[in-house]
Amino acid sequence: MKSFSLFFILFLFLGSPSLKAQFQEELTTRNNRARSAFQSGVQAYRLMDYEQAAYYFQRAINHDADFIEAYILKAESYYSDEKYEQSAKAYEQAISVDSLFFPSKHFYLGSALLKTGQYEKADHRLKIVLELSGISDSMHESVKELLKQTEFAIDAINNPVPFDPINPGSAINSEYAEYSPTLTADEQTLIFTRKKPRTDPALMSYGPEYEDFYVSHYENGVWTEAENLGPPINTPGNEGAQSISADGRHLFYTACNRPEGVGSCDIYYARRTGDRWSNPSNMGRVVNSTSWDSQPSISPDGRTLYFTSARSGSYGKMDIWKSTLDDNGSWQNPVNLGPVINTSGREMSPFIHPDNRTLFFASDGHIGMGGLDIFYSRKQDDGSWGEPVNIGYPINTHADEFSLVVGAKGDMAWFASDKFGGYGETDIYYFELYEEARPEPVTYMRGTVYDKETGEKLRAFFELIDVESDEVIAMSVSDPETGNFLVSIPTGRNLALNVNKTGYLFFSENFSYTDVRVGIDPYTRDIPLQPIKEGVAVVLRNIFFDTDEYELQPESKIELLRLAELMKDNPEMKVEISGHTDNVGTYDYNLELSRNRARSVLEFLTEQGIEEDRLTYEGYADTRPIDTNETEEGRANNRRTEFEVLEYQNQ
Repeated sequence: MKSFSLFFILFLFLGSPSLKAQFQEELTTRNNRARSAFQSGVQAYRLMDYEQAAYYFQRAINHDADFIEAYILKAESYYSDEKYEQSAKAYEQAISVDSLFFPSKHFYLGSALLKTGQYEKADHRLKIVLELSGISDSMHESVKELLKQTEFAIDAINNPVPFDPINPGSAINSEYAEYSPTLTADEQTLIFTRKKPRTDPALMSYGPEYEDFYVSHYENGVWTEAENLGPPINTPGNEGAQSISADGRHLFYTACNRPEGVGSCDIYYARRTGDRWSNPSNMGRVVNSTSWDSQPSISPDGRTLYFTSARSGSYGKMDIWKSTLDDNGSWQNPVNLGPVINTSGREMSPFIHPDNRTLFFASDGHIGMGGLDIFYSRKQDDGSWGEPVNIGYPINTHADEFSLVVGAKGDMAWFASDKFGGYGETDIYYFELYEEARPEPVTYMRGTVYDKETGEKLRAFFELIDVESDEVIAMSVSDPETGNFLVSIPTGRNLALNVNKTGYLFFSENFSYTDVRVGIDPYTRDIPLQPIKEGVAVVLRNIFFDTDEYELQPESKIELLRLAELMKDNPEMKVEISGHTDNVGTYDYNLELSRNRARSVLEFLTEQGIEEDRLTYEGYADTRPIDTNETEEGRANNRRTEFEVLEYQNQ
């Protein structure tokens, strides 16, 4: 549409006085009052006062009912003001006055009809354009692109996806606008944005309305009355477009026009300890740019932040970017997600699911229903993103849809809309997501980390790793006051959990969950950490050998690297590596096997730079069982590798 505006404004009214006069002579009207009103409309349009421009163009039409240029610019004014229904009617009036004048108006009518969801009429009108003479090659290509959308939309409407939105009630929604929902991994805490009018005259300099975060908890089968998150997160300014970490302790959000801001809108971060939030901090010039940066989404491992940006290097008006956290805890320069995700249009509202593989986002550059549509893309094994899939009608419509999030189980999606009545301007809804669009289901585990000897609650570092792929699934830190932790866990995968803290022996566990638990029935695992001292032994639960073999399987590398790191951090520590078997087979055979397995571990550690004089190894066959040998589970526990601290001097 803007090319049409430039045709009239730049050539007709911004040229030299003589050229301007020449074009005025060529207007189809000879009515001076119509010309005068038309000129006033052009001036208003130049000032982007589209409502006033449409008013003047209508006045010109009132003076001359056949003034075709006034009809066209009236239609353009409505289009620029995003009043697409009025724009379509004005173009239809222009065509009824003169269908041949400025043939491109058929294209713009088709575009306006598409924006209002009149897909059959848009399809018909756009196909007319292909038969017209005097249409440029570039417009022919544009028509073909829009026809892809009309064809997609007509097919989508004929093949709707299941969609039954549910309003969670007045505890969350109010007479005001609620939007941008976000959930913790247990789906028990909902944080959202509410916009309200200001009532304090002293704060009117911030604007007539303000946006704050509210929080509600799911307790006893109902959502609690939403409460303002309060300071220091909420301020007299606006806060919005937030993302909460899986454990609910790390908040990333958007704030605009702050004194310390890098660009117009920046991404901020706050951390919760116990029940208290830290003072928010701007994420700085590495993540934020001098342009617009917003709508963050933190990955479940806490190491990748996805967000929307209008910065230089984008493919379109808005692109989705990501920044990763390095091993030193520093955010790295953002990277564009590339042309599979981003287009020449707008990509925004990214949401990375707790499975860390499914990305939901909004786009008006991919083929859709006409406005911003919701899409999803799956991360491939090589780390690239798969071709985005439109989530379908009626979730997507001709209007703008965005800011959709999906719970950890993958079956429920949350979004905001003003289409279904509700309590106020915009309400938050949830619905059951149909099977094909669901991410990989994710469960979660919660518990407490504490000192094994004193019971003191500890701040400890977590890593959850896919044993087969060596992929870090999640990273977290337990609360320093309560020792509590919550970590997302994908189902059906062989996982290793490592928990460590300086001055303590690390905790390791190996497990695989096949079912999903959320809400009041989580997996629980309290973790006692043993202070480093002589005589203490630890089972290495993520050391793997083939049956009757002593060559380390590749999956063992993760755990052994943690042990090597522990010994490097404690250079005075000496350990014995011991191998153990069950009672199946002869004692002599098991003794040799257990020794060889212990030696394999020792050799790996020396390859990592651990001095050999700090290591000894021994095999004990089945002489030191830790479980019964009467069951398979018990025998599996007895087949193990341990390390025991022989010497240790606390630094």
